Amino acid sequence: MKTSFVSNIAMQTTLLRTISEAQSELMDRQKELVTLRHADLGVELGAKTARTLNLHRDLQRLQSLQSTNSLTTQRLSASQEALGQVSEAANTVMETLVALSGTESLDQLDRTKESFGGAIALFTSATNTSFSGEYLFAGIDTDVMPMNSYLDAASPAKATFDQAFLTYFGFDQDDTQVADITPAEMEGFIADVETMFMDTTAAGTWATDWSNASDQNMTSRISNSEVVQSSTNANTDGMRKFALGAVIGYELLNLNIGTETRKVVSDKSLEYIGSAITGVDSERSLLGVSEARVEQANVSLGAQSSILTTSINGLEMVDEDEIATRITSLQTQLELAYTLTAQLQNMSLVNYL
Repeated sequence: MKTSFVSNIAMQTTLLRTISEAQSELMDRQKELVTLRHADLGVELGAKTARTLNLHRDLQRLQSLQSTNSLTTQRLSASQEALGQVSEAANTVMETLVALSGTESLDQLDRTKESFGGAIALFTSATNTSFSGEYLFAGIDTDVMPMNSYLDAASPAKATFDQAFLTYFGFDQDDTQVADITPAEMEGFIADVETMFMDTTAAGTWATDWSNASDQNMTSRISNSEVVQSSTNANTDGMRKFALGAVIGYELLNLNIGTETRKVVSDKSLEYIGSAITGVDSERSLLGVSEARVEQANVSLGAQSSILTTSINGLEMVDEDEIATRITSLQTQLELAYTLTAQLQNMSLVNYL
């Protein structure tokens, strides 16, 4: 007679392995139900995994462009606002000059000087506008304040103007001899001042006394193939002409000069301010073109992103109803496995002896 051992260990082991696999799959399916994407892309997609990775990389690049375009749009908008302030200040000065025409009233001349002083202060403030820690009119040198204030007590630009006046006429603005300045002499002096302001060399008065800005403007990539100008700078002709016209009016209009000589100052200041408005508005137009191109680029980027997102979803997304059904099935299997395991553990020959 042969004796054999009877054991249910094999059945228990099989059930435990089934429970472990079901639990693991249940966790994956529950994750998929939340994310609506395959829990393991490599397993599900196989050779197509490389494709979805490439699509994600392309989508991230487009999203990065959209993000930088948002900043570019804000920078352009802030630049437009500041240029608008300069243009408004210039128009205000022009109105003041027109109203001043022919007057010799000292009170009105003094108020005109105050008006010019306010315009210069506004011009300085606007050109020193910053956005996100970067100066908008500094060109590529965005960490440098672009414009020095002419109205500061220690202003080098003011000192240079005073010295130019003294050198040209042989006396300063407070001297009684200013009454003898002829219209032709005043025209000659203003021409010299214009040369100083419009000198574009690094050693010129504008570069040494007024502006710290770079002539090179900021550019921004707005799409895979497009780059636009996203700023202007304080060295443009419009900016120089505004400063020139404003300083001439501020320094010379209320001097004790003759009527005809004062008319020369008023006319030249009006001419320069008019040119400044044209120049500033031209820069606004250029930035407006950039704004339009950024807007068009964003539309294109949005369409491309939508196509890529659709392609990615087609590869990675799961059927929510199918996953829910599978989860229910796994939970039923687990409950049955738990019940069978419990029953097996309670099986013993001792119970039947």
